[in-house]
Amino acid sequence: MRRWIAWILVWMMICLVPVRAVHAELTLSSPSTILIEASTGQVVYEQNADEIRSPASITKIMTLLLIYEALEKGSLHLEDMVTVSAHAKSMGGSQVFLEEGEQQNVETMIKCIVIASGNDASVAMAEHLAGSEQEFVDRMNQRAGELGMKNTHFIDCCGLSDSKDHYTTASDVAVMSRMLITAHPQILTYSSIWMEDIVHVTKKGSSPFTLSNTNKLIRSYEGCLGLKTGSTSVAKYCVSAVAMRNDITLIAVVMGAPDHKVRFADAASMLNYGFGTCRLYKDENQKLTEQVQVSGGVTHQVGVQMQEQFHFLDTSGKDLSKIQRKLELEDQIKAPVKKGTKIGEAVYTLDGGKIGSAALVASENIKKAGFLDCIGMVWKKLLFSNASQI
Repeated sequence: MRRWIAWILVWMMICLVPVRAVHAELTLSSPSTILIEASTGQVVYEQNADEIRSPASITKIMTLLLIYEALEKGSLHLEDMVTVSAHAKSMGGSQVFLEEGEQQNVETMIKCIVIASGNDASVAMAEHLAGSEQEFVDRMNQRAGELGMKNTHFIDCCGLSDSKDHYTTASDVAVMSRMLITAHPQILTYSSIWMEDIVHVTKKGSSPFTLSNTNKLIRSYEGCLGLKTGSTSVAKYCVSAVAMRNDITLIAVVMGAPDHKVRFADAASMLNYGFGTCRLYKDENQKLTEQVQVSGGVTHQVGVQMQEQFHFLDTSGKDLSKIQRKLELEDQIKAPVKKGTKIGEAVYTLDGGKIGSAALVASENIKKAGFLDCIGMVWKKLLFSNASQI
């Protein structure tokens, strides 16, 4: 009996070891950190993530977001030429040494901002888009409010300021980072560049300049796609790092690290923790054959489609193959129907419990039937009825 008890105790200890390892708390040296999964926005780990701090150059994440939103709207193009002002040239800190009157295209400016953290390039782009840096900063604050970044306020577009009025949190940085990389994933093509040459063309002639990435994780951490670093005497060392492995994209934000080595080490530790614990489910079955009845329309049915792909992040080791989906649709809707109108939802369950849902929407526009439409439908019914009797 004693032998059996001993073997049982040993077996229990063996089984418990992996559980403790998976859920062990991280030991980080930075005062404020957060780790989120990009597709869901779910927080995987956080430590003082809502603590207000100076952001330094990770401010430029919002600058880049506004640049890409302008590109998406068509009010800005990658080949547009940007002229550098005296104000932009005067920026200190990290810069790419643009000269007053020098012109570079938008694509080059983006590279200068995200690779080399050029303060001069950031201000030049702000002035190009809004007429002045202050007007652009007003837009940054407005966009922050729209994104729900309640603990953020900017007073410049590059993060050079050490003013107490220029602040954010690790949580808010994660929000704007997620928006940037999910809505505009092409930014990661630039942020993952290690080194690239640009050419300064001024009155003095042409001269090459090498952009060197400030995010050293892209060379030392497998799957890292960069994003943005920052440091000042007040902010200390900050980073918002993006990494992707096995179809999972994580964002690790570190603020206030005592030095650059700790900044990258803490980001890497969080990413390791995330990739070790996270399992992502994506509903790959996006084609639906269901239809909903339409009353008073030119047609009697409308097709159904998913508004967006459903994602579920698990960190507890559940069997995601057991996830089930149930479609809950309206019995009937009235015309007119606008494409994209919600007409139901897909409910997802695991082990008997609801884990989330996704909106189901109309796949097309259905006009309301007019007098002539009604006559036509009646006429068609009569024709089909007579044809079936012959």
